Amino acid sequence: MTRRAAVLAGLGSALPPRVVTNDDLAGRMDTSDAWIRTRTGIAERRVVDPGTATSDLAITAGRRALDSAGGPRVGAVVLATATPDHPCPATGPTVAAGLGLGTVPAFDVGAVCSGFLYALVTGAGLLAAEVADSVLVIGADAFTTLVDPHDRATAPIFADGAGAVVLRAGRTDEPGALRAIDLASDGLQADLIRVAAGGSRQRSHHTEALREDHYLTMRGGEVFKNAVLRMTESSRTVLARTGWTTADVDLLVGHQANARILYAVADQLGADRERTYVNIGHTGNTAAGSIPLALDEAAGEGRLRPGDRVLLTAFGAGTTWGAVTLTWPHGLTRPRTPAA
Repeated sequence: MTRRAAVLAGLGSALPPRVVTNDDLAGRMDTSDAWIRTRTGIAERRVVDPGTATSDLAITAGRRALDSAGGPRVGAVVLATATPDHPCPATGPTVAAGLGLGTVPAFDVGAVCSGFLYALVTGAGLLAAEVADSVLVIGADAFTTLVDPHDRATAPIFADGAGAVVLRAGRTDEPGALRAIDLASDGLQADLIRVAAGGSRQRSHHTEALREDHYLTMRGGEVFKNAVLRMTESSRTVLARTGWTTADVDLLVGHQANARILYAVADQLGADRERTYVNIGHTGNTAAGSIPLALDEAAGEGRLRPGDRVLLTAFGAGTTWGAVTLTWPHGLTRPRTPAA
């Protein structure tokens, strides 16, 4: 029996309307536009207003992806997020209901900035197991809700947004099919990127939980080194499994964590920087939303053509990382406006 492949069939994204510039941040902390741009490549980012939740971004991106795919009633929803609407229940069912998808299976995947790749592979697994014939995979985060707004180590970097794809069952040899997959983790480095309080280890309702323990902390230098190492290793693994060389890749789309990380990965792979897609300058780091959001923007700009060979890679808290290869399908190149 021929294995059912996961084929990309729809694409959409969403950004909240509020723009926060580097100068806005400089007005409330010891930083500057030049300092932020030099270290991260970010000029501005989008931030949710009070009352807007992760599910709102996910529903908008999901609806656009469904429209892009011709409006199918997908058989499952997989939501990658580190910022669910509530600790309990999962946000996936809320998104499915908001999209009018009825009682389809819907659930969350938590791998932070690698979450979309983990969710993508999970969706492919649902197709292979014949649980569904099509799956909506969403990466969405309101990550600024985890960040101390006065911390210049994290506040300039993180932002809010969502991206989504529709996967359908198809053949491994057709355009849009996921080719090779590599996922990995290292829990011994869980403290590199962490929110200490709010879980079962350090419960948020205990009085001894410090206020700062509810905010994200990040050991930036170590994260940088590990991200470059792991994304490069994982990319090489999937290129070898696919039978591609770096020169075969038409577009490298990495998790938009930091422009310097993206270019360092490209350099380590020997890839042309011109074939490395970077949109972090105006989106910031949108965590699980960043790769599908970047794909949607790249498609809208005409950077992705049918048959193009695409390499996706990410690194996130956990620590987690991974990479995926695919060929770009027909019909996903029309301009889009990724705003909520």
